[in-house]
Amino acid sequence: QVKLVESGGGLVQPGGSLRLSCAASGAITSITMMGWYRQTPGQERELVAQVVSDHITNYSGAVEGRFTISRDSAHNSVYLQMDNLKSEDTAVYYCHAMIQSSPWQPNRPYWGQGTQVTVSS
Repeated sequence: QVKLVESGGGLVQPGGSLRLSCAASGAITSITMMGWYRQTPGQERELVAQVVSDHITNYSGAVEGRFTISRDSAHNSVYLQMDNLKSEDTAVYYCHAMIQSSPWQPNRPYWGQGTQVTVSS
């Protein structure tokens, strides 16, 4: 059973910073991609950032230049450093990963439970 556990959300003032963490555990053969999505009430979940094969990164235009994604493959973890936060960054942030849980299984998508980020003065 694969599980993603996030941490690091909270309340921060505009212009502040937060760092989200996500660790994958369980039966893991390989992880090809890890990333972060976010969702606000009534809206679809949207991609924030992702890292493929350890070093290829992709950011949404709304966060590029302010957020930095990084991955620690040795610990099956991914991080999101969020700087210069704005009120429009307020959302529930979800960790996402494409994981192969055994050599004879294809990659499957897994999601964390979500962590709330609120940017407000």
